[in-house]
Parts: sequence; C-alpha cells; structure tokens
Amino acid sequence: MKNLKFTKMQGAGNDYVYVNGLEYKIDDPSQLAIEVSNRNFGVGSDGLIMIMPSEECDFRMQMFNSDGSESEMCGNGIRCVAKYVYDNGLTTKKDIKIETGAGTKYITILEGDMKKRKIKVDMGEPILDPVLIPVNIDQEPVLKYPLIVDGKAWEISCVSMGNPHAVIFTTGIYQLDLPVLGPKFENNPIFPRRTNTEFIEVVDRKTMNMRVWERGTGETLACGTGACASAVASILNGFCDRKVTIHLLGGDLEIEWNEKDNHVYMTGEAVTVFEGELV
Repeated sequence: MKNLKFTKMQGAGNDYVYVNGLEYKIDDPSQLAIEVSNRNFGVGSDGLIMIMPSEECDFRMQMFNSDGSESEMCGNGIRCVAKYVYDNGLTTKKDIKIETGAGTKYITILEGDMKKRKIKVDMGEPILDPVLIPVNIDQEPVLKYPLIVDGKAWEISCVSMGNPHAVIFTTGIYQLDLPVLGPKFENNPIFPRRTNTEFIEVVDRKTMNMRVWERGTGETLACGTGACASAVASILNGFCDRKVTIHLLGGDLEIEWNEKDNHVYMTGEAVTVFEGELV
C-alpha cells in the first residue's frame, strides 16, 4: 500500500511496525507484515501491529509475526500500542483498555515522554491447563516434563499468557545455537499451535536471564508474554520469588505474579524508534 504512514517502536528490543488501522484499511495485513519485517528490503521488524477500533475496549490490537502468521498477544507490543495512542492524541487516558486475541488487557502509563515511556500491563491470569495452552501432555501443571530434542531430554514447563510458551531452565543459555534448536521446539508435534520457547538461567530468587525463540519469527531480543510465562514457571518450580527482574537481550522487564488476584503484571519501557511512510 502506497503512502502508508507507520511508526517503528520497540520494547526491550522487541521491535514492530505500528499502523493506525483507524485511519488506514489494510486488505492483506499478513502480506504487509512479511514485507515490512524484512530487514534487508523492508522497514525491518519482528512483525506488524495494527491499532484497530474496538466495540468493547478503547482500542484493539492485531498482531502479525514476520512470517505473516497472526498471534494472539505481544506483551512488549501492547505497551507500544498504549504509547502510540496516547502520544498521537487518540486518547487522553493513562489507564487504557485494549482488546487482544488473548482477551482484554489493562495498561497504565506511568511516566515518560514522546520518545520513551514506562508502562505497566495487567497481563491477566496465567493459563496452566494443558488443553488450553495448548500442549499434548496429560499433566497439570506441566512442570519439568522431559521432552526429547536432538537426543537430549529438555525439561519443559508450559504456560500460556494468551499464547503458548515452553520454558526451559538451564545453564549456558548464551552458548545455545537457537537457530538450530528453536525450530525443533516450535514445531514439535506436542504443540498443536506451535510454541514460543524460553531458555532461562536463574541468577537468584529475584533475577533471571532469558533468551527466546518466538513462534513465527525466530530469536528476538525480548518477549513480554514469554517473560511473564517464565516468571510463573520459575515460581511454580520454586526457583524465584513473586517479583522478579528478567534480563533479556534487549533490556529488562519487571514481572510480578500477584498472589491476591492471581494476575501477572509486567512493567517495562516503550520506545519510539522512528516514523516513516511506505511509498
């Protein structure tokens, strides 16, 4: 589509191209996602996020991976959606309701400016039922399940934050060959809708390191839902406390699994990289 204005934003290095769907009608957003995501011939991103009208909430977020597949939710992306609508005067609210494929999410803009804002997201309750994650394992919750990949048993803990995650606690995560290993988890037949895979190194009870292989995209610098799923899995496995800082390749996220309401809260930055126009 010619003369299409866009904004590129990132949260913890998880970068997307954002388009105002209230202004532009995109006939094939899946194809557009493939085109703009290309880092050699396009804008360069982990995918495309459309900001759409909603009958139930303030706005609706529609997310497409770099391969054109649609995903339910993106934790880093939804922070940037909140920043976009606030910065561009589409709302004056600092508490915003956004409809996603994983249900309604509640976002609070805490501080910042047009370049960078700190934003908190109520990610809702984690899903531990294997049928709903989904993962074909008859165990609830799915913790330390030995999955054989490349002849090795990897202990996976499965959580959904509106999209499926397989969390692996291990050491030497920065030495792992994720381009080889990641697709073997993503496309394993026990995951009927594929999966995102997090490789976690526990530093202490309040700190973790993380690398992520995202379904439909590959390795990214961060994944908000993945950080939330990893925090939940670490708590269930007894590794960490209810509040944890996760160091990702693109920055830090603060995650809290609140004991009172069972909701997971994620706090991190949303940063505008640049604005442009497709011609």
